[in-house]
Amino acid sequence: MASMAATTKLALHFPENLHIKKMNKNVGFSKKKILKVEEKENTSGRRNLSVAANSGGYQTAAAADMINGKKLNGIHVGKEMMSSTWDACMLGKFVEERFVYRQTFVIRSYEIGPDKTATMETLMNLLQETALNHVSGSGLAGDGFGATREMSLRKQIWVVTRIHIQVEKYSSWGDVVEIDTWVDAAGKNAMRRDWIIRDSTTRKIITRATSQWVIMNRETRRLCKIPEQVREEVQPFYLDRLAIAAVQNHIEKIEKLTDETAGRIRSGLAPRWSDMDANLHVNNVKYIGWILESVPIDVLEHYNMTSMTLEYRRECRQSDLLESLTTMKTSGNEDSINGNHSRDLISTHLLRMNHDKAEIIRARSEWQSKQQH
Repeated sequence: MASMAATTKLALHFPENLHIKKMNKNVGFSKKKILKVEEKENTSGRRNLSVAANSGGYQTAAAADMINGKKLNGIHVGKEMMSSTWDACMLGKFVEERFVYRQTFVIRSYEIGPDKTATMETLMNLLQETALNHVSGSGLAGDGFGATREMSLRKQIWVVTRIHIQVEKYSSWGDVVEIDTWVDAAGKNAMRRDWIIRDSTTRKIITRATSQWVIMNRETRRLCKIPEQVREEVQPFYLDRLAIAAVQNHIEKIEKLTDETAGRIRSGLAPRWSDMDANLHVNNVKYIGWILESVPIDVLEHYNMTSMTLEYRRECRQSDLLESLTTMKTSGNEDSINGNHSRDLISTHLLRMNHDKAEIIRARSEWQSKQQH
């Protein structure tokens, strides 16, 4: 007996701002992406829902090996871009002639703290995610965690040596934020990566961040110079722009805390297997939580962290036990906050090995009363 079916079809076209357009001096794509949702009613009265995606989502506008007017080390970017499924999920795009990568995020319930706003760790995770998607979307990604093809051939990875972030406003649960990221040279053997975060509704910049990265051999764990082949890969993407003005980017030396100078010490902090990243060392964002373990609860409850500078000194593995040291001062350099929640605070931090006291991270942070922020 023939099946009796009532069929309804709905075509959902991706919005124009998700398309990768052809830009000056760059490879472009024409995307004809349609997602079809089909609902059928079978003989038993049940309804089945099926989703079909057009498999021919991307058509290369040109097969080229030029990015921003420069040859990209023989890589034909037009032939090796992301799949349509990847693009639909990541929601990222290139802007400003592909010098800037932009991605949108919604602040989830598991990314907020007790006050229902995003935490510093959440912001750092979003910055890291945008950076990795920038590399993947550019066509440079090799088989490493954010490494380029030439780096992967040489068993090299990027490691961060310094991050400085300034927060004007923490987003709330359900807010939508837009993150821009770009890269530039930082001396002869380092790369700088900057970010800005905007509130998607007001378009106001609410966070700025800058970082410095160097190359390390993933087997010997030793730092090395940037190979010329890697430099040729990344140079076409360099953009001479600062997210944070040089005068606002703290470059003074961070004081090393000791048992005598620290106000609080928290010992016995142990990395878990889930704290490891794809390069088999502790993810750089995880350190923030351990640093905050030695910050007084009174500060965490009544203050917002408005800036943080992290200087990474050495790797940390899962078998290591750590100690977190913190000292707090008011902006007027008084040694105690004395329960006065109207004064801004400055804190210095140290994360070190428990057994030999070797430094892992030095950090500095600034805090503003939630009554003012």
